[in-house]
Amino acid sequence: MKLLPVLAAVLAMSSLTPAAHAAGADCTITTVPVSGPLGGTATISGQLCTPAGANPRSIQLLVHGGTYNRAYWDLPGVPESYSYQRNMAREGRATFAVDRLGAGASSHPASLPLLISAEARSMHEVVQHLRAGRVGGTAYEKVVIVGHSVGSGIVAAEAATYRDVDGVVLSGMTHLPAVPVLALGAALGLQPVFLDDLLARLGSDPLYFTTRPGARSALFYAMDAADQLVVDADELTKDQVSVPGMGTVAVFGIVLPSTHGIDVPVFQAVGSRDALFCGLLALRDCSNAASLRAQEALYYRPQAQLRTYVLPGAGHSLALHRNAEDYRDATRSWLSSTLGM
Repeated sequence: MKLLPVLAAVLAMSSLTPAAHAAGADCTITTVPVSGPLGGTATISGQLCTPAGANPRSIQLLVHGGTYNRAYWDLPGVPESYSYQRNMAREGRATFAVDRLGAGASSHPASLPLLISAEARSMHEVVQHLRAGRVGGTAYEKVVIVGHSVGSGIVAAEAATYRDVDGVVLSGMTHLPAVPVLALGAALGLQPVFLDDLLARLGSDPLYFTTRPGARSALFYAMDAADQLVVDADELTKDQVSVPGMGTVAVFGIVLPSTHGIDVPVFQAVGSRDALFCGLLALRDCSNAASLRAQEALYYRPQAQLRTYVLPGAGHSLALHRNAEDYRDATRSWLSSTLGM
């Protein structure tokens, strides 16, 4: 399969004008400069979605997980009901979904130095661009940083280190991963990018990995609560992740309590059937929000005012399950009640 034409077509579908894709959302692609892992300048590409005709003064910065890119937040080729970005725009909220360094249309540096510190710094610089009006021309007064999975570990490190955001949303993450499941998933579900039919033409170095064909359904979904059409689209838009970077995020962004340095409100959401971060092997009861909070609260300071949410029946990639609207509603409710957004 020819990667570049396919990937370009797929990502273009998620950037259609509102008339062609979604009434109520204006979505455009923007690129901003950031520091590279070893110095110098790199670029972060992202999709800005705002309510049609509106100019909100607050924004959510969306940070995807490993083997994903910004398409996680606006998956092309599926019903619009799965789009976090367009749904938020219809409800009057702006979002900026970025491709992390190494993924999508952002710079692809060598994998070895792409560690959590470099990833957190690049997101800090994006926050500064948002506040300075260098993304879409609006100087945003409030910025909430939102992560998924590995992206949540990066978000936690960014917020704890730079303390430059007004709120934090962590999804697809608890502080005790199911290590046996992760180890088995890595052994059976991942492969170097240069062996992948879809992504091999990227020419990435051997420490960039992606999921094996067909592995995403078992790793990221509870299939009786998901649509095969979505899983197929997820497979088509999959991306690469730095293995050294993912390792440092797992240790320093997730297992070790970097979240204890966060001094702004935090909303933490998981799917009740997230095999990677919930259940007996993770020592985490994700059956309800109260149980989750009781287990996670010790990792946060009182200033975090931790609020938890569990999406019933959903797997790891909770934003791509049939009932994802409930997760978005809960996020909006928290944004309104806690941050006035």
